[in-house]
Amino acid sequence: MSEKQQYKGIKVEGVQKGKADWYLYTDLCKGCGLCLEKCPMNAKGEKCLSWSNEVGIYATPAVQPDPNICIGCGACALTCPDSAIRVEKK
Repeated sequence: MSEKQQYKGIKVEGVQKGKADWYLYTDLCKGCGLCLEKCPMNAKGEKCLSWSNEVGIYATPAVQPDPNICIGCGACALTCPDSAIRVEKK
């Protein structure tokens, strides 16, 4: 039996007021930006996802959420064509 593959990535703890953790696997992210397009707006009209300083598989920018704005809805994870994002509810 083979071991589960480990990916490099970004982990943001405490999104949705501590009710979820958000993960982005940079080994899978190609920086397409579809997650940014589908991310809902918060009450202030700000997107909770933005480009990060990390880079994805093609040396393109990856994304990360603002833990104070992200509601942990998972729309970004559902939209990602490469399954590079995971939202884990606590």
